[in-house]
Amino acid sequence: MLLSLAIKNFALIDSLKVNFSNGLSIITGETGAGKSILLGGLALVLGKRADLSSLKNKDKKCIVEAEFSIENYKLESFFKDHDLDYEPITIVRREILPNGKSRAFINDTPLLLNTLNKLSERLIDVHSQHQTLQLSESKYQFELIDSLAGNHKFLASYKRGLQIFKKLKSELDKILYEQELAKKEYDYNLFLFEELEKTNFQENEQAELENKIDQLSNVEQIKESLSESLSILQDENQGLLDTLSVVNQSMLKISDFSKNYENLYQRIASVKIELDDVAKEIENENEQIESNPFELEKYNDRLQILFDLYKKHNVDSIADLNIVFEKISLKVQSVQNANEIVDTKKQEIEKVSKQLDELTLKIHAKRSKAIPQLVSQLEKKLANLKMPSVKFKIDVSYGDTYFTNGKDELNFLISTNKGADFISIKKGPSGGEMSRIMLAVKAILSKYIELPTIIFDEIDTGVSGEVSNKIADVMIDMSKNMQVVAITHLPQIASKGNQHYKVFKKEINKQIETNIKKLTDKERLTEIAEMLGGKNISTSALAHAKELLKQ
Repeated sequence: MLLSLAIKNFALIDSLKVNFSNGLSIITGETGAGKSILLGGLALVLGKRADLSSLKNKDKKCIVEAEFSIENYKLESFFKDHDLDYEPITIVRREILPNGKSRAFINDTPLLLNTLNKLSERLIDVHSQHQTLQLSESKYQFELIDSLAGNHKFLASYKRGLQIFKKLKSELDKILYEQELAKKEYDYNLFLFEELEKTNFQENEQAELENKIDQLSNVEQIKESLSESLSILQDENQGLLDTLSVVNQSMLKISDFSKNYENLYQRIASVKIELDDVAKEIENENEQIESNPFELEKYNDRLQILFDLYKKHNVDSIADLNIVFEKISLKVQSVQNANEIVDTKKQEIEKVSKQLDELTLKIHAKRSKAIPQLVSQLEKKLANLKMPSVKFKIDVSYGDTYFTNGKDELNFLISTNKGADFISIKKGPSGGEMSRIMLAVKAILSKYIELPTIIFDEIDTGVSGEVSNKIADVMIDMSKNMQVVAITHLPQIASKGNQHYKVFKKEINKQIETNIKKLTDKERLTEIAEMLGGKNISTSALAHAKELLKQ
């Protein structure tokens, strides 16, 4: 529940702090005293976006801090999931800097507004007059029924499944679209595929082709150089091999005289062996090389085909050409294997769809079972709120479309007068009646959801004094399960609170400031008397106030 709220430098507030208790807390104040400013400050700490106009002093930052007791509301997993430090007494702080930037903190850990908004939904429900319109919205009606039905786990599973279903459907649509395009280009892609498959260039083939062409284009020069080298090595009079043999024989004669001579002899012998081998290789190469214009043409043609493919596919290597081949291959296969690919994806969709249908049927069944309970509780609550003739007719029908919360469609009808036809709740009740209906809804919900705090902002607008007593009774009953704060102009409701706060304005240093204080018993009596009879408190107003406080 909300333990305290501190606001600095916000609108007409210089600095205030108010502590709250459990049970029913009442906030009153004259029109324009600043009750909406107080709620505005609370809205900031709950994640509402802010701007510089919020600052009272544009040169200082605005700070709003709220302290919550959350140990009984199973929020540990939320903190863990969002990497936040959990504390049973949690402090939420919001800062708006003079440059317009905003920061939010939970237990001094910075966090995004989106995360703060998600947490706020589980801390406080601030119900203002315009929110009574929510009951006319299908989404809220479903949320109300699902709370009673206990559908939250099923809905969470359904939403996860629906995401998978939509993803698979999107993938199928993409496959079908790509296959349609592929069919139009199939003949051309098949030609490209067969052309690349037939040529079948290997990774290093370009370098090998270029080497072959270089050799065949320079046969005469190569043969001349090989012959000359062979002559130098093998000439009978002054060839290197004969000369080296002489040196080898000379060193053999003295090799026994010294280890060094023996090493030199062995080295020369090794060189002679290597040179003999080189001479044989040169001789072999010289015998094999010959001019072959047909071979040269064949290699040139092969290389030209490669260059033509480079140009056609806008690449510059065989590796890139192979990548192109793989892509074209996939396009061809996507057409050739179209039915198989589509069938596989459809089977996946069918499997998920079946699981979703099982969930939606369970959700529908639980909703159907909860609706009579909701109707009964609503009509009973509203009878106590002086609307005894109100009747509800809520129909839920199972359809074929996957919505965000199942396959149901809802028809929420109301009859406000005895014997009157049922019509849409959007068109039926007056503003005052709608406020009471919404109060009844909130009272019912308070027994099914673990929400620490609800704040009613003048939900009693447009109702009579007699009805206001009944509204107060509902709030008192709600306050047994949660913390209830009611901003009201009605003394009948103000007198029922466990504690009473007053919002007021005062002039300080020629500036108007808004503040709030918790009233003592005496101050509370005076406040209620003023609410009954105005500033000039009469004896009868004071007596009436005492009577209300005794009830």
